Amino acid sequence: MENQTELNTIWESLGISNDFMFSKIMQDAELCKELLQRILPELEIDHIEYPEAQKSIRLDVDAKSVRLDVYVRDGKGSIYDIEMQVVDTKELPKRSRYYQSMIDLQLIDKGEYYKKLKPSYIIFICLFDLFDKGRHIYTFENICKEDNSVFLKDGAVKIFLNADSGQDDVSQELKAFLDYVAGKESADDFVQRLEEAVEQARKNREWRHEYMTLLMRDQENIEKGIEKGIEKGKIYGAISMCHDLGLSGDEILEKLQIKFHLSHEEAEQYVLDSGI
Repeated sequence: MENQTELNTIWESLGISNDFMFSKIMQDAELCKELLQRILPELEIDHIEYPEAQKSIRLDVDAKSVRLDVYVRDGKGSIYDIEMQVVDTKELPKRSRYYQSMIDLQLIDKGEYYKKLKPSYIIFICLFDLFDKGRHIYTFENICKEDNSVFLKDGAVKIFLNADSGQDDVSQELKAFLDYVAGKESADDFVQRLEEAVEQARKNREWRHEYMTLLMRDQENIEKGIEKGIEKGKIYGAISMCHDLGLSGDEILEKLQIKFHLSHEEAEQYVLDSGI
């Protein structure tokens, strides 16, 4: 980021569709509860417990860790993970599977019965139509392929919401929320309360500082990645040139170690990766 003014401009422009802002707004238990009730009206959620903003889960040092935007539990023990997704990364279905498994591993301890697993809902709020069918909502539960009247009843539900839909396939309350996520104005009472919460969040100095710190860290990581990519490109270019000049494998390794300050193992790996 170039300067503080640019950072301030970015912060002041944040809306509900930003995952950081969304996670902070959903720390309000009543707002979070009403959102879940609009998405899942059949559940009659009494209350939610312990809203956690961007909960981190890492069960093993070698496992891929996850950071959940909003992780809450209702009075019956059901778990809800709500994710705000602006960009289609082409991996959301697999990501929902991984999130589901990571959450399940946290819900029961070694030696406990599987029946202790409570229902869990993985919910992605998207600004795009992941399945290109024009619907506002896509709900997935495990059913029998041979007879779709037979449900597995494993308690695992995955929901993908699409803010970019013109269909009349959801309640007016849910549509008002999704329209708001898409940037449209609404007189809906819940939407008005969300907008007020966003305005208040922008005045929160602690959250502003936290967001700007994350933003600068991400920018630094991007720049490091670019620099690393450039360096790799130079190494692979040198390997190709040495190969074209007819140098032997040992000669190529020696030159790489000298020019790029690599160990023998590192140089050897680059040569192997180059496919030459």
